[in-house]
Amino acid sequence: MLFRQLLTDELFKQREEFTRFAQSQAGDLDYYIQKLAGFSEKSYIEIFGILHDCADCGAMPSEEMNLVNDFSLSFRERWQNHEEARRWAFEVLKKRTTFAADGSQIVLEREISFRVGGVQIGWFENPHDAAKGYEKNAKFTIISPQDFGAEADSGRADSYVGERRFAAEIEKVKEFLEKKRDWKANNEPLPLAFYDGTLLLSVTEFQRNITAQLVELARLSRDCRVPVVGYVDRSYACDLMTMLDSFRGEKAELVRSLDDVSILHASVLKNWGDRTPFCYSRRHGLDAFIDPRTDESLVGFVYLQTTADNPPARLDIPAWIYEEGLLDEVLDTVRAECVIGLGYPYALEAADQTAVITVRDREIFLQALQGFAKENNLNLRVSRKAASKGRRR
Repeated sequence: MLFRQLLTDELFKQREEFTRFAQSQAGDLDYYIQKLAGFSEKSYIEIFGILHDCADCGAMPSEEMNLVNDFSLSFRERWQNHEEARRWAFEVLKKRTTFAADGSQIVLEREISFRVGGVQIGWFENPHDAAKGYEKNAKFTIISPQDFGAEADSGRADSYVGERRFAAEIEKVKEFLEKKRDWKANNEPLPLAFYDGTLLLSVTEFQRNITAQLVELARLSRDCRVPVVGYVDRSYACDLMTMLDSFRGEKAELVRSLDDVSILHASVLKNWGDRTPFCYSRRHGLDAFIDPRTDESLVGFVYLQTTADNPPARLDIPAWIYEEGLLDEVLDTVRAECVIGLGYPYALEAADQTAVITVRDREIFLQALQGFAKENNLNLRVSRKAASKGRRR
């Protein structure tokens, strides 16, 4: 348990460090707000001329820059109360299918004598049609000791299970995209899939496979002409900060106390539903997302204000959606889902509720594994610590 007085005493001892950090952050914030204001006064042609040949410049704004004065596009709708907002949302979502997938994972390695893991994927598909039922379901997959292989000895058990989880989430979204490939021929409204997290994952040794699958997801979205949005509720990306530095010919120095969200929330995204212009990703380490046909990224992003007070969400969006004039319809669909979900897309919320593995679920998993081992004469030993926790909690 956490002792409140000990925590209070420790915070009091470090108050000067916290104060200095806050003062430094305020100065950095003012500096980047001024940079953004100056950048927003420039035309798209001027920005393109400077950044086009600049590698790793964080981001490249689209021609929507010609529509903004303060790096934001205002949301046209205004309501007197939440009831009016919900009526608008219901109209936007009417007979439009939205989909979301999410996942949870569990790894038992120190509690028992061999490693076992599990991945649970939950999904929610809603046609928003009274004549059709929604689908809310989950799938649980066991990762056996043999599945871990060399990963079990490398200290990467959690990472391995995480990779399996993300791969399963991506695969579920891809299934939906394929399923809705003929939406236009079937006279359906534009469908939308949510992916819980960023679509722009930099390649590292442990993430190479997931990055490749996210690239495939972006390409499949383009090929099927079915939009997918990578929804990041609280992003810590600094792509716009890097862009501002690069535009002024300055070395991109990421200020540790700041990120894009901090700057946008404090300056330009003031009202619910407002958003930034669409930007192509130009972040270092994302070469896998470059489309060889256009030499531009397959995926871009916008920041969208989905609550009245909290920082904006980041939406990673395949570039074809902007290029084919579907961005406004997609963003209205996201806004409508956020109205129903009170600031967070309802489809993602439902998928998360279906996928989540709780502490109690972990105990049930361990108990079920013990019963299975006993029934099949497996040499399973449970640590005293795990057994003690099970009795005490």
